[in-house]
Amino acid sequence: MIVFDIISGACILVGAVLALTAAVGIVRFTDTLSRMHPATKPQVIGMLLVLTGAVIELRGNVDIWMLVLVGLFALVTAPVIAHMVGRVAYREQRGRDGMLAINEFDDRPELD
Repeated sequence: MIVFDIISGACILVGAVLALTAAVGIVRFTDTLSRMHPATKPQVIGMLLVLTGAVIELRGNVDIWMLVLVGLFALVTAPVIAHMVGRVAYREQRGRDGMLAINEFDDRPELD
């Protein structure tokens, strides 16, 4: 049906635009902590939209379940990867000074 083709094309197009904005954000931001946001959120949402468009287009095909597994794997691993990259960036002091409001990793006691 033509309605499914239009919805599928729209999902793929919007997902591709989100992935493009994520790529531009990764190139444009200066440090690792700033680059974590475009590397995870818009990129994952863009990929999920592309996968959704592909699932709609391939309706009735066996390969749909593989696409669903890819989407679930991306949803599960992206936050974990972003968290680990953030911890490594903090420990390596590659972030800008004063960027964190609360420093939970600091060994020095708070003097209020």
